[in-house]
Amino acid sequence: MRTLTVAIGGFGAIGATVAERLDQGIEGLELVAVSARDVEAARARMAARLARPVPVLPLAELASRAEIVVECAPAAQFRAIAEPAVRAGRILMPLSVGALLDHLDLVDLARASGARILPPTGALLGLDAVRAAAEGTIRSVRMITRKPPAGLAGAPYLLERGIVLDGLREPVRVFTGTAREGARGFPANVNVAAALALAGIGPDRTRLEIWADPSVTRNTHRIVVEAEEASFEMTIANVPSAENPRTGKITALSVVAALRRLTAPLLVGT
Repeated sequence: MRTLTVAIGGFGAIGATVAERLDQGIEGLELVAVSARDVEAARARMAARLARPVPVLPLAELASRAEIVVECAPAAQFRAIAEPAVRAGRILMPLSVGALLDHLDLVDLARASGARILPPTGALLGLDAVRAAAEGTIRSVRMITRKPPAGLAGAPYLLERGIVLDGLREPVRVFTGTAREGARGFPANVNVAAALALAGIGPDRTRLEIWADPSVTRNTHRIVVEAEEASFEMTIANVPSAENPRTGKITALSVVAALRRLTAPLLVGT
Protein backbone atom coordinates (compact mmCIF):
# COMPACT_ATOMS: atom_id res chain seq x y z
CA MET A 1 0.00 0.00 0.00
CA ARG A 2 1.33 3.43 -0.93
CA THR A 3 1.62 5.85 2.01
CA LEU A 4 -0.38 9.09 1.73
CA THR A 5 1.06 12.24 3.28
CA VAL A 6 -1.08 14.40 5.57
CA ALA A 7 -0.79 18.06 6.61
CA ILE A 8 -2.97 19.70 9.26
CA GLY A 9 -4.05 23.34 9.01
CA GLY A 10 -4.75 24.45 12.56
CA PHE A 11 -3.14 22.99 15.67
CA GLY A 12 -5.72 23.53 18.38
CA ALA A 13 -7.77 20.92 20.22
CA ILE A 14 -8.76 19.05 17.05
CA GLY A 15 -5.55 19.39 15.07
CA ALA A 16 -3.31 18.31 17.94
CA THR A 17 -5.41 15.21 18.65
CA VAL A 18 -5.42 14.18 14.98
CA ALA A 19 -1.66 14.76 14.77
CA GLU A 20 -1.12 12.62 17.87
CA ARG A 21 -3.09 9.72 16.37
CA LEU A 22 -1.16 9.96 13.10
CA ASP A 23 2.10 10.07 15.04
CA GLN A 24 1.10 6.89 16.87
CA GLY A 25 0.62 5.23 13.51
CA ILE A 26 -2.24 4.79 11.03
CA GLU A 27 -1.58 2.33 8.23
CA GLY A 28 -0.98 4.07 4.92
CA LEU A 29 -0.81 7.61 6.34
CA GLU A 30 2.09 9.85 7.37
CA LEU A 31 1.94 13.26 9.07
CA VAL A 32 4.39 15.62 7.32
CA ALA A 33 3.44 19.17 8.38
CA VAL A 34 1.14 21.35 10.45
CA SER A 35 0.26 25.03 10.47
CA ALA A 36 -0.54 27.18 13.49
CA ARG A 37 -1.05 30.83 14.38
CA ASP A 38 1.46 30.55 17.24
CA VAL A 39 4.44 28.69 15.78
CA GLU A 40 6.40 28.41 19.01
CA ALA A 41 3.40 27.12 20.95
CA ALA A 42 2.77 24.53 18.25
CA ARG A 43 6.36 23.37 18.38
CA ALA A 44 6.18 23.07 22.16
CA ARG A 45 2.93 21.10 21.95
CA MET A 46 4.44 18.73 19.39
CA ALA A 47 7.54 18.20 21.49
CA ALA A 48 5.32 17.20 24.41
CA ARG A 49 2.86 15.00 22.49
CA LEU A 50 4.54 13.63 19.35
CA ALA A 51 7.39 11.18 19.06
CA ARG A 52 8.22 12.57 15.60
CA PRO A 53 7.59 16.35 15.43
CA VAL A 54 7.04 17.81 11.94
CA PRO A 55 7.62 21.28 10.43
CA VAL A 56 5.24 24.14 11.26
CA LEU A 57 4.54 25.86 7.93
CA PRO A 58 2.49 28.79 6.63
CA LEU A 59 -1.05 27.85 5.60
CA ALA A 60 -0.44 28.28 1.88
CA GLU A 61 2.49 25.82 1.89
CA LEU A 62 0.59 22.82 3.25
CA ALA A 63 -0.74 21.77 -0.15
CA SER A 64 2.78 21.61 -1.58
CA ARG A 65 3.87 19.19 1.13
CA ALA A 66 0.96 16.76 1.45
CA GLU A 67 -1.59 14.80 -0.55
CA ILE A 68 -4.23 15.25 2.16
CA VAL A 69 -4.88 18.60 3.85
CA VAL A 70 -7.01 18.61 6.99
CA GLU A 71 -8.53 22.04 7.72
CA CYS A 72 -9.36 22.59 11.39
CA ALA A 73 -8.61 26.29 11.78
CA PRO A 74 -10.88 29.26 12.57
CA ALA A 75 -13.41 29.83 9.80
CA ALA A 76 -11.72 33.09 8.77
CA GLN A 77 -8.70 31.08 7.62
CA PHE A 78 -10.70 28.54 5.63
CA ARG A 79 -9.99 29.89 2.15
CA ALA A 80 -6.27 30.30 2.82
CA ILE A 81 -6.03 26.57 3.52
CA ALA A 82 -8.69 25.23 1.17
CA GLU A 83 -7.96 27.00 -2.11
CA PRO A 84 -4.29 26.01 -2.46
CA ALA A 85 -5.20 22.41 -1.62
CA VAL A 86 -7.99 22.29 -4.20
CA ARG A 87 -5.93 24.02 -6.90
CA ALA A 88 -3.17 21.47 -6.34
CA GLY A 89 -5.61 18.57 -6.78
CA ARG A 90 -5.28 17.40 -3.18
CA ILE A 91 -7.77 15.73 -0.88
CA LEU A 92 -9.21 18.49 1.32
CA MET A 93 -10.83 17.42 4.58
CA PRO A 94 -12.52 20.57 5.97
CA LEU A 95 -13.92 20.94 9.48
CA SER A 96 -15.17 24.49 8.84
CA VAL A 97 -18.06 23.15 6.78
CA GLY A 98 -20.10 26.28 7.47
CA ALA A 99 -17.41 28.32 5.72
CA LEU A 100 -17.55 25.91 2.79
CA LEU A 101 -21.14 27.04 2.16
CA ASP A 102 -19.80 30.50 1.27
CA HIS A 103 -17.04 29.08 -0.93
CA LEU A 104 -18.85 26.51 -3.06
CA ASP A 105 -16.89 27.72 -6.09
CA LEU A 106 -14.22 25.40 -4.71
CA VAL A 107 -16.38 22.46 -5.81
CA ASP A 108 -16.12 23.59 -9.44
CA LEU A 109 -12.41 24.19 -8.96
CA ALA A 110 -12.03 20.66 -7.55
CA ARG A 111 -13.89 19.25 -10.55
CA ALA A 112 -11.33 20.90 -12.82
CA SER A 113 -8.22 20.06 -10.80
CA GLY A 114 -9.16 16.53 -9.74
CA ALA A 115 -9.21 17.46 -6.05
CA ARG A 116 -11.68 15.91 -3.63
CA ILE A 117 -13.43 17.75 -0.81
CA LEU A 118 -14.35 15.31 1.96
CA PRO A 119 -15.91 16.89 5.07
CA PRO A 120 -15.88 14.37 7.92
CA THR A 121 -19.05 13.66 9.89
CA GLY A 122 -17.67 15.63 12.85
CA ALA A 123 -19.84 15.83 15.95
CA LEU A 124 -22.94 14.57 14.16
CA LEU A 125 -24.45 11.18 13.38
CA GLY A 126 -26.57 9.59 10.70
CA LEU A 127 -25.20 11.35 7.62
CA ASP A 128 -25.18 7.97 5.86
CA ALA A 129 -28.95 7.70 6.39
CA VAL A 130 -29.50 11.28 5.24
CA ARG A 131 -27.42 10.73 2.10
CA ALA A 132 -29.39 7.58 1.34
CA ALA A 133 -32.72 9.38 1.84
CA ALA A 134 -31.52 12.17 -0.45
CA GLU A 135 -31.29 9.65 -3.28
CA GLY A 136 -35.08 9.58 -2.98
CA THR A 137 -37.28 12.44 -1.81
CA ILE A 138 -36.74 14.25 1.49
CA ARG A 139 -39.61 16.49 2.57
CA SER A 140 -37.94 18.17 5.54
CA VAL A 141 -34.81 18.15 7.71
CA ARG A 142 -34.67 19.85 11.09
CA MET A 143 -31.87 20.02 13.63
CA ILE A 144 -32.20 21.17 17.23
CA THR A 145 -28.92 21.98 18.98
CA ARG A 146 -28.58 22.48 22.73
CA LYS A 147 -25.32 23.67 24.23
CA PRO A 148 -24.15 24.94 27.62
CA PRO A 149 -24.13 28.76 27.44
CA ALA A 150 -20.32 28.84 27.60
CA GLY A 151 -20.21 26.75 24.42
CA LEU A 152 -21.96 29.55 22.49
CA ALA A 153 -19.93 32.44 23.89
CA GLY A 154 -18.52 34.79 21.28
CA ALA A 155 -20.82 33.76 18.44
CA PRO A 156 -21.22 36.68 15.97
CA TYR A 157 -25.01 36.28 15.93
CA LEU A 158 -25.18 36.83 19.70
CA LEU A 159 -22.69 39.71 19.73
CA GLU A 160 -24.47 41.57 16.93
CA ARG A 161 -27.77 41.40 18.81
CA GLY A 162 -26.40 42.05 22.26
CA ILE A 163 -27.60 38.67 23.56
CA VAL A 164 -25.95 37.91 26.89
CA LEU A 165 -26.01 34.36 28.26
CA ASP A 166 -24.16 34.95 31.54
CA GLY A 167 -26.14 33.78 34.55
CA LEU A 168 -28.74 31.97 32.46
CA ARG A 169 -30.95 29.72 34.60
CA GLU A 170 -33.39 28.32 32.05
CA PRO A 171 -33.06 27.11 28.45
CA VAL A 172 -33.39 29.92 25.90
CA ARG A 173 -33.78 29.52 22.16
CA VAL A 174 -31.25 31.95 20.72
CA PHE A 175 -31.65 31.16 17.03
CA THR A 176 -34.12 29.71 14.54
CA GLY A 177 -33.61 29.81 10.80
CA THR A 178 -31.87 28.02 7.96
CA ALA A 179 -28.64 26.05 8.21
CA ARG A 180 -26.95 28.67 6.02
CA GLU A 181 -27.95 31.49 8.37
CA GLY A 182 -26.93 29.46 11.41
CA ALA A 183 -23.52 28.60 9.97
CA ARG A 184 -22.81 32.30 9.37
CA GLY A 185 -24.03 33.40 12.78
CA PHE A 186 -22.36 30.60 14.76
CA PRO A 187 -19.25 29.68 12.72
CA ALA A 188 -17.51 27.91 15.62
CA ASN A 189 -20.60 26.07 16.84
CA VAL A 190 -22.74 24.51 14.13
CA ASN A 191 -20.55 23.22 11.33
CA VAL A 192 -22.62 20.09 11.90
CA ALA A 193 -25.68 21.90 10.48
CA ALA A 194 -23.76 22.69 7.30
CA ALA A 195 -22.62 19.07 6.95
CA LEU A 196 -26.21 17.90 7.46
CA ALA A 197 -27.42 20.34 4.82
CA LEU A 198 -24.84 19.25 2.25
CA ALA A 199 -25.69 15.60 2.85
CA GLY A 200 -29.42 16.23 2.47
CA ILE A 201 -31.59 18.96 0.96
CA GLY A 202 -29.27 21.95 1.05
CA PRO A 203 -28.53 24.84 3.42
CA ASP A 204 -31.63 26.89 2.58
CA ARG A 205 -34.17 24.12 3.19
CA THR A 206 -32.54 22.59 6.27
CA ARG A 207 -34.00 24.18 9.41
CA LEU A 208 -31.99 24.83 12.56
CA GLU A 209 -32.76 25.76 16.16
CA ILE A 210 -30.04 26.63 18.68
CA TRP A 211 -30.70 26.64 22.42
CA ALA A 212 -28.48 27.90 25.22
CA ASP A 213 -29.29 25.42 27.98
CA PRO A 214 -27.66 25.65 31.42
CA SER A 215 -29.11 22.25 32.34
CA VAL A 216 -26.97 20.34 29.81
CA THR A 217 -23.29 19.49 30.14
CA ARG A 218 -22.92 18.07 26.64
CA ASN A 219 -23.33 19.54 23.17
CA THR A 220 -26.54 17.88 21.99
CA HIS A 221 -27.85 17.65 18.44
CA ARG A 222 -31.23 16.17 17.50
CA ILE A 223 -32.03 15.54 13.84
CA VAL A 224 -35.54 14.94 12.51
CA VAL A 225 -35.92 13.80 8.89
CA GLU A 226 -39.14 13.25 6.98
CA ALA A 227 -38.69 11.48 3.65
CA GLU A 228 -40.83 9.38 1.33
CA GLU A 229 -38.69 6.30 1.92
CA ALA A 230 -38.18 6.69 5.68
CA SER A 231 -38.75 8.97 8.64
CA PHE A 232 -36.17 9.01 11.40
CA GLU A 233 -34.90 10.91 14.43
CA MET A 234 -31.39 10.82 15.86
CA THR A 235 -29.80 12.40 18.91
CA ILE A 236 -26.17 12.67 19.91
CA ALA A 237 -24.77 14.20 23.12
CA ASN A 238 -21.09 15.05 22.76
CA VAL A 239 -18.67 15.62 25.60
CA PRO A 240 -17.14 19.09 25.04
CA SER A 241 -13.40 19.34 24.55
CA ALA A 242 -11.58 20.57 27.64
CA GLU A 243 -9.49 22.87 25.43
CA ASN A 244 -12.41 24.23 23.39
CA PRO A 245 -15.97 23.85 24.78
CA ARG A 246 -17.41 24.91 21.41
CA THR A 247 -16.52 21.53 19.94
CA GLY A 248 -16.99 17.95 21.07
CA LYS A 249 -14.25 15.42 21.75
CA ILE A 250 -15.70 13.14 19.09
CA THR A 251 -14.97 15.67 16.33
CA ALA A 252 -11.25 14.90 16.27
CA LEU A 253 -11.97 11.18 16.35
CA SER A 254 -14.29 11.62 13.37
CA VAL A 255 -11.39 13.10 11.42
CA VAL A 256 -9.20 10.15 12.38
CA ALA A 257 -11.93 7.73 11.25
CA ALA A 258 -12.33 9.60 7.95
CA LEU A 259 -8.57 9.48 7.35
CA ARG A 260 -8.51 5.74 8.02
CA ARG A 261 -11.19 5.22 5.34
CA LEU A 262 -8.85 6.66 2.71
CA THR A 263 -6.52 3.67 2.96
CA ALA A 264 -8.63 0.96 4.63
CA PRO A 265 -9.13 -2.33 2.73
CA LEU A 266 -12.63 -2.68 4.24
CA LEU A 267 -15.21 0.14 4.42
CA VAL A 268 -18.44 -0.16 6.38
CA GLY A 269 -21.31 2.22 5.69
CA THR A 270 -22.14 4.49 2.77
